[in-house]
Parts: sequence; C-alpha cells; structure tokens
Amino acid sequence: MKKSDNADSRRSFLKKTLLGTAAITSAPMVLSGSYKQRLLLDARSYDNRPRAVNDQINLALIGTGIQGIYDTTTALRVPGVKLVATCDLYAGRLDRAKELWGNDISVTRDYREILNRKDVDAVIIATPDHWHKRISIEALKAGKAVYCEKPMVQNFDEGHELIEAYKQSGKVMQVGSQGMSSLGNEKAKELYEDGAIGQLVMLDMYNDRYSAEGAWNYPIPPDASPDTVDFDTFLGSAPKVPYELKRFFRWRNYRDYGTGVAGDLFVHAFSTLHFVLSSHGPERALSTGGLRYWKDGRDVPDVTITLYDYPETATHAAFNAAFRVNFIAGNGGGGGFRLVGTEGEMEVGSESVKLIRSKLDMKPGGYALIAHTEENQKKIVAEYDRKFADERSKNLNIGETNWEAPRDYKGGHYDHFENFFKGIRGEKKIIEDPTFGLRAAGAALLANESYYKGNPVKWDPEAMRLI
Repeated sequence: MKKSDNADSRRSFLKKTLLGTAAITSAPMVLSGSYKQRLLLDARSYDNRPRAVNDQINLALIGTGIQGIYDTTTALRVPGVKLVATCDLYAGRLDRAKELWGNDISVTRDYREILNRKDVDAVIIATPDHWHKRISIEALKAGKAVYCEKPMVQNFDEGHELIEAYKQSGKVMQVGSQGMSSLGNEKAKELYEDGAIGQLVMLDMYNDRYSAEGAWNYPIPPDASPDTVDFDTFLGSAPKVPYELKRFFRWRNYRDYGTGVAGDLFVHAFSTLHFVLSSHGPERALSTGGLRYWKDGRDVPDVTITLYDYPETATHAAFNAAFRVNFIAGNGGGGGFRLVGTEGEMEVGSESVKLIRSKLDMKPGGYALIAHTEENQKKIVAEYDRKFADERSKNLNIGETNWEAPRDYKGGHYDHFENFFKGIRGEKKIIEDPTFGLRAAGAALLANESYYKGNPVKWDPEAMRLI
C-alpha cells in the first residue's frame, strides 16, 4: 500500500471519528482525552419472504458428520430451502439424519446416487478433506451448485483442477468458512479501509484448546463395525490400510485424510484476513511445532507455530503474520485474531470487533533521561514539549470502541448460507468462490509444507502455486 493511500485512509477515518464526536464524548472517559464506548454493528436486513414451490432449492448433504449436521441445520433456516437427501458411509449417521430431518428424506451410502438425482439443486460437501476435490468436481459436472467445507482442497495442485471445473460448469460454488459473510468481517473491512489502525504491520492469530474433543478425539459409536462402516470406500485415493475405526471417526488426526490444524483452523483466519485486506495471500512461510501430548496414533502435530511474510500490494503494506495453535493449553483454552497497525489494533470476531487506537509516545522518559545531567534533562524535556505541543488534539482520537452484533443477529454461518442460496438464484455475488478458496487453503497448507520439509517455503499468491 502506498504511503499516500494510507494517509488518505487515515484522514477518512479521522473525519468519521470527528463526525461521531457526540457519541465518543458522551462515553465514559478512561484517560484524559481518550474514550471507551460500546456500539452495535449495523443490523442485517434479511429476506424472509416465503418462496414459491417452484422457487425452492432442493438441498442434499454429502457427509453427515458433525460439521455436515451443523451446516445443514443452518442452511435449512434460510427460507425456500428443503433437504431431500443425505449420504454417509456410517449407517448410524443416516439414522441420525432421519431423527433430525424426518423419515421422508432419502439416505444413501453412495454419493453418486445423490448426484444422479434430478431433483437435487445443490449439495453440501462435508466429507473428510481428501474427498473434497473429487466430489466437488463431479457435483459441478452433474449440474449441482456446491457448498464445500473448508479447506477447499487437501493439496495445492488439486485447486486449479477444481477451479477449471467450476468455470466450465457455469454453476455456483461456495467454500465454507462460516465467518466469511459475518457482520464482524464486514465491519473490520470497513474500518481497515478507512485507516482505523494506520498501516498494518502484523497479524496475530491463536487457538488454544484443552479437551479431548478439542483435540479431535471424537467418540466412536458402540455400533460401529465393518457392517455399519464402509471403511474401504472412506479410504478412497488414500493409501490402503487395515480397517481401523479411529481413522474413520477421527480422520482429522491423520495426514492421509485431513490437513491438520492448518487446513482445519488456519484456513478460517486466512479467509477473514484476505477478505478484510482484499489480499491474495503470503509469499513465504516457516513452520515449527510437534506432537507434545496427544500421542494416540495421530501423525499431525498438536502444537503448531507458523510465520508468514506478506508482500506489499495495492491494498496493504508488507507485513508479517503469526499463527499459533496449541491442543494442550493448560490455561483452559481461548482464541484470538488481532490486526496490529501503526496507529491501533483490531480484534475481529464474527459477531464483534474491538478497535483500540493508541498514540505513539515520542517523548523520552526517566529510563532514557537518567544518563543526562539534570540541566540537560530540563533542556531535553522542554524541547520535546515544544516539538509535540499538539498532543492534546491527537489524544482526542485515542481510545477503545467495541462493536457488537444486535441480539437478533442470525450469525455469520447463516449469512454465508444465505449468500450461497442468493448466489444460486442470481441475486448476489458469491463471497468465497473457488479462487478465493484456493488462496485461503493454499496459504494454510504452506504451514504443512514447511513443517514436514523442515524448511521455509515460497508461494506465488497471484498464480497460487508453490515456487
């Protein structure tokens, strides 16, 4: 980002701040000349009109596991959407689908039966990562709109093949990072573009967990057996191994089927980061970590730290990003996503944004003055006081603002599905198409590439390829 562009953005933000002075000055004062305030994010306007039968979108779910159920439950809250079929390789999940959505829905273990149905308009693909590309491409070729869970692909090279299939199909495809369409993301993007934090210098993302469930050790059902679980089909293109229920129900713990913390957790942060900054991604990554606690047969680390270098572009300055995940965090857990700039920082969530604007202290304190004579100390302080005499006016723009979603907000997950269905109807542009999806997944997968190679890796964010 050019310095002139940053200055223009900063002036835009300061102008808006001054226009909102009444709200700021009526808020509790925490320091002389500073403010602290709580505001509501703008309410979302939803189209809740009933849809005619011939305008109904018939939906099918492929992969009726945890995320697939959450996705479908949210999707069905959007008016004009009906679930007609589900697919899974474990019979118990098909029984669960009928418990949740009624005996009228069709269930199958073969996703191809769903793709062959003429009454299915759109599919949710919530399978293990190693199936994403294949089923997405086949669904697009079958004329279905596709909502594919993140990460869009398991490997870098798969992304370009999927993008090509998407373009040739003429169908809609949305990648499922739930917070992408949220009020929090939209506000963060607006604030960043207005120069609220000055010039971005660093992103800090962390996700700490302290439970077996948080470490992906999901329960294995008592009725799971070779009769109820189609393990051979689950393996798909992955290496052939003996039947093992842990691999099926806890597939995220294995490189053959998942993408580790990078593809499961980093990718959400990259989606938000790239949306807020209008960025195409980093150019270099260096990752470290290890398997520190959950030594249960998994072959992915439970502690990961990755550093990314972003190049200067038309929308942002060069900056660094630090991503950290810890699955054995004795502090009890927590997470954060923080954009740090030259004039402030933003903590971004799906339903909230916290903006803190600070003042760069240019005056020397006791630490630096101790090395000078008392006479010189007085002269130095007087000179700095004259040089920075306008600090009080600058203090008026220092403080903390918390934006929170209204109580009736339906959430970022709902917004992402509403965007998907409006995209199918031609009413709205898809917010996370396959090109966006590959840039988010590609950036995340750099962590795995660097970790397993033991070296920094380079990435071309424009061409979306390893260098």
